[in-house]
Amino acid sequence: MRIVKSKNPCPKCGGKDFELGEAYIAGSIITKIFNIQNRKFSSFTCMKCKYTEFYQVPASKALNVLDFFVG
Repeated sequence: MRIVKSKNPCPKCGGKDFELGEAYIAGSIITKIFNIQNRKFSSFTCMKCKYTEFYQVPASKALNVLDFFVG
């Protein structure tokens, strides 16, 4: 996990410090049966109020989402 300052404030409390994270999730029943996490999400958690947003992005576009938050 990494902590960054955002140019966009938290929609709940106005905080500017966020923790970046990742989550891998199984999408369909087949991937659940075989325990394959084939969907990757980036998470942004406000350090002040713990409000969290998840974004599903292709790996090649992950840097664009990070650039939106960090500037």
